[in-house]
Amino acid sequence: MRFDVSSTALLSHLQAISKVIASKNSLPILDNFLFDLQGTTLTITASDAETRLVTSVEVMNVEGEGLFAVSAKILLDPLKELPEQPLTFDINDENLEIFIHFQNGKYNFIGQKGDTYPQQKPIKEGAVSFSIDAQMLLTGISRSLFATADDELRPVMNGIYFDIHTDDLTFVASDGHKLVRFRNLAIKAPERAAFILPKKPATLLKNVLVKECEEVKIKFDDNNAYFSCTNFEMVCRLIEGRYPNYNSVIPQENPFKVMIDRVAFLTALKRVSVFSNAASSLVKLHLTEGQIVVSAQDIDFSTSAEETIPCQYNSPELSIGFKATYLIEILSNINSTEVVLELADPSRAGLIVPAENEENEDLLMLLMPMMLND
Repeated sequence: MRFDVSSTALLSHLQAISKVIASKNSLPILDNFLFDLQGTTLTITASDAETRLVTSVEVMNVEGEGLFAVSAKILLDPLKELPEQPLTFDINDENLEIFIHFQNGKYNFIGQKGDTYPQQKPIKEGAVSFSIDAQMLLTGISRSLFATADDELRPVMNGIYFDIHTDDLTFVASDGHKLVRFRNLAIKAPERAAFILPKKPATLLKNVLVKECEEVKIKFDDNNAYFSCTNFEMVCRLIEGRYPNYNSVIPQENPFKVMIDRVAFLTALKRVSVFSNAASSLVKLHLTEGQIVVSAQDIDFSTSAEETIPCQYNSPELSIGFKATYLIEILSNINSTEVVLELADPSRAGLIVPAENEENEDLLMLLMPMMLND
């Protein structure tokens, strides 16, 4: 086999799918990229047995066709240092010895047989399928990914829940302390369905969707989901189990509402949280008419800080404690200029919502409070 390919085109495709390869694989063949040359299209696959990413790149001056596997490390590390130029791959079909010729040198190594690479499991009959705009999918994943859990006892919490209705798609993620519910009213599906996308494939999708601008076709059954877009295909194993009823934990009546500038609140939290106890990261919010006092202290090291921020609030005085790291994460994942905090009392969950949602979007974030000492 023989073909020519652009070094930067090959590198960009390899880098995009290489993140799926695990540092320790159960099968040694999974440390490799699978190359499948058919005509002038070179299809490249990377997998960790649970998740599989496939992309393709156009090649020139092709002789022959076939399957072979190449070590990801041997290929990626030198390619990163090469300037843009044509590469010529020359593969001996008998012993899979590979030569890569370029402008002022060559690489030589041995490939592996491609037919030992694990095959893709087919999607079952009766799978649900629908299409979604790539940027809408990216937004949904980006808004919710940070709130997923790392819980070995409750694996259903370790992913993003896609709650699919005929008139909207809701992305949900929660770790028991914080919850994100992001509803997109522009996405329509043919039937009611749901699946839980694990954290790793969600992160991979987030990385590859940045460069996509067209529709993504999603097809899934009880065990696997298949995402197909212009430049990539991903097949991943889903988390099996029943996702908790997320709507039941969202309080319906939070009478005290605070409207505040998001960036001013976020930067004040980042400054004040430096002085909080390292173990608890507790910050106290004290609300009075027209202002909010953000404070933190660490008794062990005799450090404390407080800042006052103007806000729109005209209800009774209220003090409530939150974990600063969670509150900073939530505010960092909202885009609007102003946010609204909806509170009831110091022991009940607070809601954080954008003052103005984007068109066809409904974003809600929930955060459980922490007990205040005073």
